[in-house]
Amino acid sequence: MRRRKKTIITTCLFLIGLLGLWGCGSPSSDYTDTVQTDTVVARGISENEPEKSGLIYESSMELQYAANFTVDYYEGGYTLLTTTMDGEQFLVVPEGKEIPENLEEETVVLQQPMKDIYLVASAIMDMFSELDGLDTITFSGQKEENWYIEEAKEAMANGDILYAGKYNKPDYELIVSKGCTLAIENRMISHSPEVVEKLEDFGIPVLIEYSSYEPHPLGRVEWIKFFGALIGKEEEAKQIFEEQKAILNDVTADEKTDKTVAFFFVTSNGLVQVRQSSDYVPKMIELAGGKYIFENLGDSETKRSTMNMQVEEFYNSAKDADFLIYNSSIDGGVSNMDELLEKCGFLSDFKAVKEGNVWCTTNDMYQQSLSIGYLMEDIHAMLLEKEENNMRYLFRLE
Repeated sequence: MRRRKKTIITTCLFLIGLLGLWGCGSPSSDYTDTVQTDTVVARGISENEPEKSGLIYESSMELQYAANFTVDYYEGGYTLLTTTMDGEQFLVVPEGKEIPENLEEETVVLQQPMKDIYLVASAIMDMFSELDGLDTITFSGQKEENWYIEEAKEAMANGDILYAGKYNKPDYELIVSKGCTLAIENRMISHSPEVVEKLEDFGIPVLIEYSSYEPHPLGRVEWIKFFGALIGKEEEAKQIFEEQKAILNDVTADEKTDKTVAFFFVTSNGLVQVRQSSDYVPKMIELAGGKYIFENLGDSETKRSTMNMQVEEFYNSAKDADFLIYNSSIDGGVSNMDELLEKCGFLSDFKAVKEGNVWCTTNDMYQQSLSIGYLMEDIHAMLLEKEENNMRYLFRLE
């Protein structure tokens, strides 16, 4: 069964998380009858014999950087979305078209127009906003005050999007009674596999987005094509992606520098959280013309993006870095050097502190998945000491 398969997948991801990566029960009779019938857990497409499903393959979406999804097109406007990390398939059926017969059991069928989505993966909200697709979202995993995306805040203030609980504690009664058709989660759901099982018990399919696993920064951005295909806005998605790609081309056209950068965050228990060398942030620094201070840190096979180190190790490795960037998207950040030194006084001996080259990210960076190009542009300007006033996601600590 699909639900059992998904539970096994998410449980495995959770166990991996315990190694260093990052109320289960039957639905009550009170709201089983309200489940929408236009979202069907059906039998999916056979890759080897697609003609058995009555669908004729036409083409596949061209992807330049993303490696964790595919989009295939079939005659009649049918679109097959696949998340390759878990092998899940979602067949998007055009409005007014029939659901194909003889599909494989595991594929989820979603009928356009898409509506009443429960969006828990907060980094995807700006993609829906840029695609002018907020009308497809009815439920949010974030409260209004926690959004930095103004369009999302406004939609929640107007009652167009409702808060429906965090990823690990959804408001099942709300989302079921109002006809939720799809839950979009990020990998955090691996910590709560029972939520996936219960959602699917209620007939609500779960789509896990894996943009954070993309090794190239623009691979994360290219997920906008996935969601564009989901809601029928492929051309808009392609244009938005090309705009970000153009920024990459601009910053990589200049000469590279040998300047080193440390990107970090100080945890509540006094450890220093840094990015593994294989993560997209070090890649951004490299593409922007710099050099990440930790050359071979971590294990790329684990797919984990961050790791914690003791203060002494960070001091010995990063004290001579040319630039420090403090990641404020986790704890709300700092506004000046005094606040940063109060948080971590050991930084006073660092070269970048003495030379005034300490920077901080803005608080909204995490929710702005389409900020990748602009953040690379900011890092590029930082390295080359260009105009600071035009930066969007970095500011210097004074």
